[in-house]
Amino acid sequence: MEVDLLAGFGVGFLGSRLKRLAERMQADAAEVARFLDLPVQPAQMSMLMTIRLHGPITVGELAERLQLAQPTITRALGALGAFVEARRAPGDARSKSLALTPAGEALLVRVQTELLPRIEPAAAELVQGLSGDFMQGLAKVEARLAERSLLERIQAAGRPAMWARDFSDDLAETFHQINAEWIGEMFALEQNDIDLLSRPRELILDKGGVVLFAETPELGVVGTCALMVSKDGWVELTKMGVLKSARGLKVGEFLLAKTLERAASLGMDKVYLLTNKKCGPAIHLYEKLGFVHDAEIMQKFGARYERCDVAMSYRPTPQAPT
Repeated sequence: MEVDLLAGFGVGFLGSRLKRLAERMQADAAEVARFLDLPVQPAQMSMLMTIRLHGPITVGELAERLQLAQPTITRALGALGAFVEARRAPGDARSKSLALTPAGEALLVRVQTELLPRIEPAAAELVQGLSGDFMQGLAKVEARLAERSLLERIQAAGRPAMWARDFSDDLAETFHQINAEWIGEMFALEQNDIDLLSRPRELILDKGGVVLFAETPELGVVGTCALMVSKDGWVELTKMGVLKSARGLKVGEFLLAKTLERAASLGMDKVYLLTNKKCGPAIHLYEKLGFVHDAEIMQKFGARYERCDVAMSYRPTPQAPT
């Protein structure tokens, strides 16, 4: 058995080791993209996603949001000519902003419906059960990746039954439809509902929030959930709804878990929600995934909805070491 010299050099070489792991995982992800006939590299996907969510956006703004050097962004954009276009700002011929072309929009739809639903479970399998010493955990991830690549894991798992998609403008009407149906079953739409459902990009995404959708191969988009930046560092988990046609498929649990994962990845550690006692199954689900009833949240935010008589904050229980 060959000795892993880099691993033996200790934590002082952590940067080199992480770079090796990143290169291996990006190479595997690129192989999956080729397998799916997707003309995109893993490093480019985050740029395309950011341009779609926050564009039109300047190169400098894109570099700032991704925390990458501007020359790195410029080099990557050179290979995305068919998918990204530069638009001149109205009234300023010197300023250009980046936006997706129709081909870029179509490519991202395929990334979110074909590529990411396969990569995410395979990557999650690599880190499953890791806790305690970080270097030991890293060694386990490397060993698992050496045993089976991401592509091999994806091929073994087959097509996922459900996956998450980020907001795009073509899904704005779907966001409205799912929530209007969900809320309308037991309550009347309030003005706050109408505003958010009619202007999700302006009121949620442009203020640093997130809108996710759940999609299945048979039924298409079946549910949605949002994270909306509030005050004093709080983030509201809101507008979670599931179509009647998808009841019984555990869409709500899937969406809630994915939304909380996204909140954690964005450093949103103060998450709350507002609901009503009539929503018993939903409240049970919230409790199951780590929400607790919170009188302070009720006092601070509960007046936003007339129907609100339950307020909860997210307090996940630390997992025991494996």
